[in-house]
Amino acid sequence: MSTVPDPIREGLARGWKVAGGAHRPRPGRVECDVAIIGSGAGGGVSAELLARAGLNVVIVEEGPLRSSRHFDQQEAIAYPTLYQESAGRKTADKAINILQGRCVGGSTTVNWTSSFRTPPDTLRYWRRHFGLEFDGAALTPYFEQAERRLNIAPWLVPPNENNDLLRRGAARLGIASALIPRNVKGCANLGSCGMGCPLNAKQSMLVTTIPAALDAGATLLVETRAERFEIANGRVQSLVCVPAAGNGGRADGPPAVVVARHFVLAGGGINSPVLLSRSQAPDPHDRLGRRTFLHPVVLSSAVMPARVAGWQGAPQSVYSDHFLGTQPIDGPIGFKIEAPPLHPVLFAASTPGIGREHADALRDFPHTHVLIALMRDGFHPDAPGGTVNLRGDGSAVLDYPLTPFVLDGARRALLAMAELQFAAGARQVMPGHEMARPFASWTEASAGIEALPMDPLLTKVVSAHVMGGCGAAARAVDGVVGPDGVHWQLANLSVHDGSIFPTSIGANPQLSIYGLVNHLAQGLARRLTGRNVTLA
Repeated sequence: MSTVPDPIREGLARGWKVAGGAHRPRPGRVECDVAIIGSGAGGGVSAELLARAGLNVVIVEEGPLRSSRHFDQQEAIAYPTLYQESAGRKTADKAINILQGRCVGGSTTVNWTSSFRTPPDTLRYWRRHFGLEFDGAALTPYFEQAERRLNIAPWLVPPNENNDLLRRGAARLGIASALIPRNVKGCANLGSCGMGCPLNAKQSMLVTTIPAALDAGATLLVETRAERFEIANGRVQSLVCVPAAGNGGRADGPPAVVVARHFVLAGGGINSPVLLSRSQAPDPHDRLGRRTFLHPVVLSSAVMPARVAGWQGAPQSVYSDHFLGTQPIDGPIGFKIEAPPLHPVLFAASTPGIGREHADALRDFPHTHVLIALMRDGFHPDAPGGTVNLRGDGSAVLDYPLTPFVLDGARRALLAMAELQFAAGARQVMPGHEMARPFASWTEASAGIEALPMDPLLTKVVSAHVMGGCGAAARAVDGVVGPDGVHWQLANLSVHDGSIFPTSIGANPQLSIYGLVNHLAQGLARRLTGRNVTLA
């Protein structure tokens, strides 16, 4: 890997303005045109566009600046250094584990590259219920620009066995499946996307928009946590930042104050609403932190006769929307089926059981196939999502009740995945449930899953998609920001990330963020400079 060009090291050698952590000292006061909080999908796209429009941009990132030379495909290193709470962030009741990035590039640095445009039925729902005119015609040019910029296209390399089992099982049941578009260039099919790409093939914000913004003169503050906005007279006056430690706590050192004409909040679901809460931002309609969505995910593992080696190859390249498209969007909760990558630590942490049964699961790891079902929350009164709250120390916690409506969807998803896995040739299937046992046939599994008590903490639920909490709406009474992304009560604050989604997406959200933020950031650039810029 040492021969791989390192665009981060090269940029630093060219004189990029990076401060904090091991880089140059963080200044006590910074003045700029635009301050962007967060460097993930929303912050990265905003940074490139606003910097290219000629604005003096400062990017504030809580996590570290890492690059391909640090990405050694080791879970024990990747999770503590690149993820929120060492990949152990949980909801208030500990019933859902949440994976989110915490590094330059945010979750785009560690995600599995799946890239879907926002489904049309989701956009229609937003128009009908929230007055948002984000229909296909309005967003198509912005999606197209993002897809060109980030090399997003269907993955035409034959899928690894883990994904091909999904395709084969679906075909035998007469269920449609398709290829997943991925944001990669020069991908070597290593399979370690979740630990950072050691080849810079994943076209994350780390190797695309953030370098472009820095080349255009932007400043990057790393290991720097946005603590609170200072607010007066309907505007953000400044942003107070503190040094951040590697474990997410506060490091020693003085605070820094960032003063800007305009602020762009792009910390993502959970972190964006909690910063506004810490800042006591105006919230006259009690919308802040509400309607936070996760695509709650349940999983099903199977032991196959042949070796699967799910840690090798593109992590996700096949999906099925059969269980989304066969019912109304506001009916019983639908779900998208995908095949995730398998790595020992993540697999062990997500697999039910203790002692001998857990050891048996790990013994069968090379032959293990896993499916996940992403449930589409936010479209039914009984799937209202969760609420981001403040702990006593000012940190964030998400309260996300798993309602009977959601857990009914979890049962149906476990049944659908088990049937698909047996159709693909499984010797046994183990649902992600603490009271489940391995089932040796579809008949046995269907009866067993129907009998399981679908309760929180018993049903294994995870998520890597946090959306909402600063929802957009055409009326202030219905949202935190307007259709232009500007905060309803703070004239010089925009929110440019997945927290503005008024529901979940019903698909992996990174391309939805790219496309929508591309639209919003271009509009902001025009308002601030009178210049037209595009993502290119």
